[in-house]
Amino acid sequence: MNPVAHFADTYVQARDKFIAAATASGLVLHRHVHPVVRGASGEELSIDVAVLGDPSAPAMLMLLSGTHGVEGFCGSGCQVALLHDADFMNAARAANVQCVFLHALNPYGFSHLRRTNEDNVDMNRNFRDFRAPPAANAAYAAVHDFIVPAMWPPDAQAQSKMAAYVAKHGERALQQAITGGQCEFPDGLFYGGVRPAWSNGVLREVMREFGARRERLGWIDFHTGLGPRGHGEKIFSGRNVAADLARARAWWGEDVTSFHDGSSTSATLTGVNYNAVYDECPGVAYAGIALEYGTVPLPLTIQALCADQWLTNHPEATAATHAAIKRQIRDAFYCDADDWKSTVFAQARAASLNALNHLGARAA
Repeated sequence: MNPVAHFADTYVQARDKFIAAATASGLVLHRHVHPVVRGASGEELSIDVAVLGDPSAPAMLMLLSGTHGVEGFCGSGCQVALLHDADFMNAARAANVQCVFLHALNPYGFSHLRRTNEDNVDMNRNFRDFRAPPAANAAYAAVHDFIVPAMWPPDAQAQSKMAAYVAKHGERALQQAITGGQCEFPDGLFYGGVRPAWSNGVLREVMREFGARRERLGWIDFHTGLGPRGHGEKIFSGRNVAADLARARAWWGEDVTSFHDGSSTSATLTGVNYNAVYDECPGVAYAGIALEYGTVPLPLTIQALCADQWLTNHPEATAATHAAIKRQIRDAFYCDADDWKSTVFAQARAASLNALNHLGARAA
């Protein structure tokens, strides 16, 4: 099977391909329509869930796309290609594992070419306990003014401040400061919000409905934007629990990295979506990864994020500026090239089959 044809150019096209593939394979579909916002072309937005397998199976595999909106081009393409892959589908049906495909966790960002949702919330920083005020992020506060400048392109002063920060603290420290997550600057980057977002509630509902009664649960969340072009880093997606990390490495290999121990290209994050598993499916034997595919060098990714945030903060920008920045953010998180699509799907397929083999073989 050639996976390239299963990737899409827009959210609408991606959703249509996903629904068509799931329907053709006889999967049960559930649709969660966004109650407030519309897409870039005025279309209805939704999180769509396709379910394969026995509802009473002791194990479940969750495959998620679009946690970070614009990154959904990759995740959706991998999901649709899996639905067209006869060998994978046969393996899933034979494994006594229920497979749940969650398409476009952040449909607003997918359609509008944003990493964040309609409230500028990063859905991988929003899964936190909002009953207590979040801790202040002093590192982000120190960089906010020059990563979200008053003008774009940034003026010489903003560029000088960023260069000085890197010279003093290093690129890794800048990455941590920017990407770790913050809840104090709603007009800034990697904003976690002040309340659970709509997508947060939908994911929790899905986990309660399909995952809470399982004995074991696997999780693959498709992401882009870190690492070498086309390489899928298998980043442990779970709390700092030794048994869960060991289980993930047993399933997917010793090259599974973790931001908890500093082995990942990812910064240390807060409010990540895997918290929905721990909160809604207590006691399940869990193994999860974020499959993080490289696109462009990290400085270009950060530049694209800064530009897109400036654009959000400045809706008066010209149509030409808007189009240029949207192209920049799309290219930073999706390589629209056949070789890249084939490479990322091959890794998605291998990781998904590994998960099925371990979920269906025995108790974890």
